[in-house]
Amino acid sequence: MGKVLGVQIGDKHTLKDWNLGWTSINLGFPEAKTYEQEIPGADGSLDLTDAICLGDVKYKNRSLFLEFEAPDRDYFEWANLISEIANYLAGKRLKIILDNDPNFYYTGRLKIDAEKTDRELSTVTLSGDVDPYKMEVHSSTEDWLWDDFNFETDIARDYRDIEVSGECTLNIYGRRKRVIPVFECSAPLAIEYLGKSYNLPAGKSKVFDIWTQEGDNFLTFRGHGKVTIDYRGGSL
Repeated sequence: MGKVLGVQIGDKHTLKDWNLGWTSINLGFPEAKTYEQEIPGADGSLDLTDAICLGDVKYKNRSLFLEFEAPDRDYFEWANLISEIANYLAGKRLKIILDNDPNFYYTGRLKIDAEKTDRELSTVTLSGDVDPYKMEVHSSTEDWLWDDFNFETDIARDYRDIEVSGECTLNIYGRRKRVIPVFECSAPLAIEYLGKSYNLPAGKSKVFDIWTQEGDNFLTFRGHGKVTIDYRGGSL
């Protein structure tokens, strides 16, 4: 028998806290938000999606169904368990981490799916929808837990207290989600990205023209001081 898996939902783990072992998952793929204009007298329609989104297509939420197997319980134990889970989930937007993908989290609202939850079959089903992107559990300013590191898919990031003495170039390898990083400088610095230069003040700031793209993102800093870049990647 393989390892029994669970799901971290906020502060609760389905297996450790509720003794619910995960048996199946149905995670939908997010649908792109498209913008089309009907053209009178012409076939089809004009797709304006790329023009409106400036090449960064946006997505709708994705559906999530999680089915768990529960140990046999009598009526009162079952009712108490269902009530506890329902009260915990009710109306809350929580982080959701799957045991088989521990370095990413989804964010959304879940509820007990009454139609698919059955005491006789000892099954509990949670359903809801989550944001389209799964986000890296650790940002570039946080320590990694190397026990869960996947050398094929994970990216170890540590962009803290980077010394700038004259000029320094950093490559942020971006995931699919475009992100505006947060810069924290010990002194004013200049930054160059995609051939354009910007000024960074001391303290925390963003440059709203600096959006990381998928793949290499070379940032060149000039001046004297230290800079920390807060970046958290997101993937579909």
